Amino acid sequence: MTDVNLDRKYRDAARGYLVYGVVYYVGGLYLLWHGVGVAGSMEGRRLGTLAFWALAGLVPMLLIPYLIHARHAWFERWVLSRRDFARIVALFLLFRAYRVGQVITHHHGASVPAPWGGSVTFQAGAAVFTVITVGALVAVARAAWAPERAGEARAPAS
Repeated sequence: MTDVNLDRKYRDAARGYLVYGVVYYVGGLYLLWHGVGVAGSMEGRRLGTLAFWALAGLVPMLLIPYLIHARHAWFERWVLSRRDFARIVALFLLFRAYRVGQVITHHHGASVPAPWGGSVTFQAGAAVFTVITVGALVAVARAAWAPERAGEARAPAS
């Protein structure tokens, strides 16, 4: 595989993760706003909690795609290679898809108001989040496990 194709895979992985991050960021803040979850149920402190998570959520949403998109010598020298980092992110996404996918199978009937009116069940929301998570997982995994160069695709014969 040429370096150009590999760079394209990492660029696609970064974009896929960014889409995933934006959807989770907006969705998570929306759920907090409506009091879902432990942090969302903090009566009287909901606005402060929302502000904290709005700022804290920007870090992984922007930093992870930045680190996946292109090689950063300082990061690879002191932390991990881009490939290893992408593999860890892919494993995180796999776990996330599994956990969010579990919500689809639970029939507890909870829902939140939909921005367009009506309501959205947790199961329907989880189905959408699972599809987006799996899409990001596929993009990141393609880059993380792609061979570096054409010569590395096969092990030498012994």
